[in-house]
Amino acid sequence: MSKASVLLGIETSCDDTAAAVLIDGSLMSNVVSSQPQHIEFGGVVPEVASRAHEKLLVSVVDDALKQAGIGKNELTGIAVTKGPGLIGSLMVGVSFAKAAALGLGVPFIGVNHLEGHLASLFLSNPPPPFPHLCLIVSGGHTQLMQIDAPGQFKVLGKTRDDAAGEAFDKVGKILGLDYPAGPQIDRLAIAGNRSFHPFPRTRLKGYDYSFSGIKTSVLYYLNSFDEMHREELIRNSLADICASFQEAVVDMLISPIKKAIKDTGIRHVGLVGGVSANLRLRTKMLELLKQNKGQLYVPEMAYCMDNAAMIAMAGYFRLKNGEQSDLSEIANPSLKLL
Repeated sequence: MSKASVLLGIETSCDDTAAAVLIDGSLMSNVVSSQPQHIEFGGVVPEVASRAHEKLLVSVVDDALKQAGIGKNELTGIAVTKGPGLIGSLMVGVSFAKAAALGLGVPFIGVNHLEGHLASLFLSNPPPPFPHLCLIVSGGHTQLMQIDAPGQFKVLGKTRDDAAGEAFDKVGKILGLDYPAGPQIDRLAIAGNRSFHPFPRTRLKGYDYSFSGIKTSVLYYLNSFDEMHREELIRNSLADICASFQEAVVDMLISPIKKAIKDTGIRHVGLVGGVSANLRLRTKMLELLKQNKGQLYVPEMAYCMDNAAMIAMAGYFRLKNGEQSDLSEIANPSLKLL
């Protein structure tokens, strides 16, 4: 009987310190420790994040092992996010993972954060069949992928400037909302009028995205009023502004997927990343797939945000393919998926 695969996953790419344990592809624990201290700064402060990871990582890993009911000597591999992300934060996770793998004599697997998001679809049931399309949409990334097999994928389109989640946060700041603004805009938009203001939709040839224009459009719209009337507008029509802005962003996200379904004939579509939690995006994606007699796959909410379970799953796929990383591998804040 072959030895069970007991994999520890570690994620420290930004401001969440996370660890998870996967046994033969089944998730046994998933621990995430967030850093609320960034709220007062209106965004993630890299130095603060890396120092917090240093303080939290050992206890988070211990909690993950304890919840899984295993000891560290039972591990057969350690997977960690090697990029992209904040260099200081990445270095904390990668250094810990390499040292632990060396000390335990087990394989070390460096994982691209975006590959982790793709693998998050396999943490929920049922998983998507191959091939499938997948939209990665978060604060730092917006990419449309075609996935042919675990570890076999190609980029169909990506943002040429801001990511969708970045646009949410920047517009939220313009509107006076606290960071992170995306979830607040989503909640406010429920009671708003999606046709309140016709914010422009940027559509590019092919499958690429651009969200810098919508952000600027919101700013110009608000600045078209004098200070007193602008403040009154935001106070009285905040939900309407959020709803119409969000509708424009969602329409721009949906358009290339609609084209990709038509061009490829693939009707199984995954939606991953932090912005996949957006209710309006999920609703319109479901409508699109229903129209095309397809199926939408979205991870459970806990796996939409940054987490170590998805890193462990991506590492599990790599180990099954006989792949592992050299201990000389380093963190790469600008790492590309392809």
